[in-house]
Amino acid sequence: MSSGELLEDETNSHSGRHAAVRLGLRAVLEQRPGWEVIADVDDGRRAFEVALEKRPDVAILDFSLPHMTGVEVARLISKHLRETEVLIFTVHESRVLAQEAFRAGARAYLVKSDANKMLLAAVEALMMHRSFDDGRFSAGPRREQNGADAGGQKLSPRERHVVTLVAEGYSNKKISSLLNLSVKTTEAHRATAMRKLEINSIASLVRYAVRSNMIEP
Repeated sequence: MSSGELLEDETNSHSGRHAAVRLGLRAVLEQRPGWEVIADVDDGRRAFEVALEKRPDVAILDFSLPHMTGVEVARLISKHLRETEVLIFTVHESRVLAQEAFRAGARAYLVKSDANKMLLAAVEALMMHRSFDDGRFSAGPRREQNGADAGGQKLSPRERHVVTLVAEGYSNKKISSLLNLSVKTTEAHRATAMRKLEINSIASLVRYAVRSNMIEP
């Protein structure tokens, strides 16, 4: 069976290093007979456009992409390209971020430090439409829906993501780095979410996140 993978990585001041990472991944994947890398882009919005055009079997998305995060792209692919499986590729060893990726429709969450020993196995599993379990981050059923209550349904995907990370203990600065946002924009998303949920303290926000299954207690 031939396979198309859509490879991506984040772009920032270290764009040259990230380009080298993508080049390395491409070389590893193309060693497998029958596999073909059909696109290699570094922008979330462009990634989804290319996915719509190329319709790959597997899309490998960096968590931290410009314009749209890998999780946001995964959510769109889940909705519009159900035949395409998604692997989120990241430096962040975070259970809560993995859960967000799986809720968006990804079926594998792979930390970059594990790529050499797990990348091919992860892609092989996705090619057979199976989730990949690396022993730390396990996907649930395909296209798992968010467990939010009625209040959570009022939140946009970005607001929900910010709430989840705040509840997990991430600082505004760290959240901004993960989501490629300014600190001011992150603070605005948090404030809007708290207003929608009628919550006025971080402690209450954490309790809401636990109750809504956004994070584990």
